Parts: sequence; C-alpha cells; structure tokens
Amino acid sequence: MGPHPAVAAIRLAVRRVLHDILTEHTSAPHTADPDERPPSPLVLVACSGGADSMALASAVAFEAPKLGIRAGGITVDHGLQPGSDLRAEEVVLRLRELGLDPVESTTVRVGRDGGPEAAARDARYAALDAAAVRHQAAAVLLGHTRDDQAETVLLGLARGSGIRSLSGMAAVSGAGGRYRRPFLQLDRQTARKACMVQSLPVWDDPHNADPAYTRSRLRHEGLPALEKALGKGVVEALARTAQLSRDDADALDTWASQAEASVRDAAGGLECAKLYALPPAVRRRILRRAAIEAGAPAGSLFARHIEEVDRLITGWRGQGAINLPGKVVVQRQGGRLVIRQG
Repeated sequence: MGPHPAVAAIRLAVRRVLHDILTEHTSAPHTADPDERPPSPLVLVACSGGADSMALASAVAFEAPKLGIRAGGITVDHGLQPGSDLRAEEVVLRLRELGLDPVESTTVRVGRDGGPEAAARDARYAALDAAAVRHQAAAVLLGHTRDDQAETVLLGLARGSGIRSLSGMAAVSGAGGRYRRPFLQLDRQTARKACMVQSLPVWDDPHNADPAYTRSRLRHEGLPALEKALGKGVVEALARTAQLSRDDADALDTWASQAEASVRDAAGGLECAKLYALPPAVRRRILRRAAIEAGAPAGSLFARHIEEVDRLITGWRGQGAINLPGKVVVQRQGGRLVIRQG
C-alpha cells in the first residue's frame, strides 16, 4: 500500500525540484580534480514549524537521500512573540528527528521599513541568504503554496503595482536561483493533510490569524468573501493569473533590456525622444532600472514613482526635478533624462 495521496503529492513535487537541483549541480563546472566526483549538493529547508514547511521538511528528508543530496534545515526566530526562542528550539529538534543535517536556528532583528510584514520578510531572507552562503547550499527550499500565491497576487492587485506584482512568487528566484518553491501548484490543505497522516506536529503562528496584518485579513476575510461571491476556484484562477502574468512580464523585461542601449546617447544618457517612441510598458521598465542603478531601493520604488518620472518624457511642461527614494533625483535637461543621487 502506497503513501496517502497528500503525502504522495508532496513528495512528488519535492522530488521534481530536487532532481532539477541535482541536474544543475552535476552539469556545472567544478574546480576539483576531474577524476574526483563533485561533492553532493546541500539543500536547506526553511522551516517555521507550520504545516507547509513541516510537510516540506518531511518530504525532503524522505526524497533527498535517494538522490544522493544532503539536506539540512534552518528556522528563523524573528523575536516578535514571547517564547519565540523556545519555538525555534522545538523546530530544530523536529528537523533533526527527521534526519536533516545540518540544522540551525538563527535570530534576526526586525526593523520598521515598509511595515511589519515587509520588515520581517526582509530580515528573514537576509538570514536565509547568509545561511546559504555559510553552508554553501545549492538551494533553499520554501513551503509557499498555491494559496500563498493567490494571496500575493491579490495584494499586488490592491497596491496597483503592475504586472510584475501580479506574477506573484516565482518557482525559482534569488541570486543564482537560490530559492525554490516546490508547492506553488499544491493547496495549503494538502500540506496540512500530509502532516496529519504522518503525525507531524505543527505550529500555527498566531500572526496568521491576527487581523492587524494585511495578509491575515485577506486570508480569513478577503478570499472567503471572493469565493462566496464568485464560487470555488478563485485560488486556482489567481495562481493561473500569476503564471500568465509572469510570462508576460518576463517577455517585457527582455524587450526593455534589449531596447535600453538604443535610447542612450554616446555618453550613456537617456534620450527623451527615443524613450517617448517606446511602448509605455517597455519605457517604464527602462526608467525603473535606471533609477535602481542610480541608488533607489527597489523595494521602495513604486509604480507611482515611475509614473512621475515618465511624465517628464510624455507630459513635460518645464516641471522641475522628481525626488525618488534613496535620495535619487530625476530631471530633464536638454532633451536628456538625468538620474542621479542628490
């Protein structure tokens, strides 16, 4: 008798991702003696102790050894709740019981920039990046599900952030494809069911039910209201929208990258007339990239900022400079767009 369908689905998703990682690892050039086999790759599971990441950790612990892949785990203590350090210690013990090695807990200091949710996310990814470098991990696996993807798409839609936000989370992201999300095609209930039938203890983060957090309100109020009004299938439709939007956004990014050289003069300046001739979606991507290169933080640069800069090209009436995050100043001078730190 085979495993429960939920467990089988979880393991299959993990197996596919691990196989991709192994293929990339074995095909990459190695500096070691060509007669020696390259060391087996290490993957780290980012685990909060919740159902999604515990299901992921269990599946990785089961599948990785069969492929000759080393598997470890890391949990991040944000220090935002009483007893969070004890919770982190419990997660470390559970991961070790699954057979993962190395396993560690790392404590982060959460700032205030961008609000509590964004600040916690930034601190968490910084810690995961550091752990990946420290352990020379080939990848860090994350337990985001199709439900998380649907929520991300709706949040992007509410912010009016454009097609890139609607594309949600990528299955592969980060520097060198560091982050992998095997569960984007699986729903949250499948992960929870997999934990239940395997008797895996899970921890439900109270922040996930706290209406003070935007994502929590969306999860417990917004999405149920949409499903009541539109019928079942909203989550699947939003996840599908994410993939279609990602394909479109990738194509536009490529177009903008290819077009950028054609709108710069010999000194590298941006020529307004040539920018004006481009489709708005392509032009604004070039403007955004130029602003980031000048020092504007990508996470603080919103669509409204780029729209203001765009008006220096499409609706210029002698208006003055535009101030962007990161103390970046944009102004039009002699038919050129000058973007620099002020």
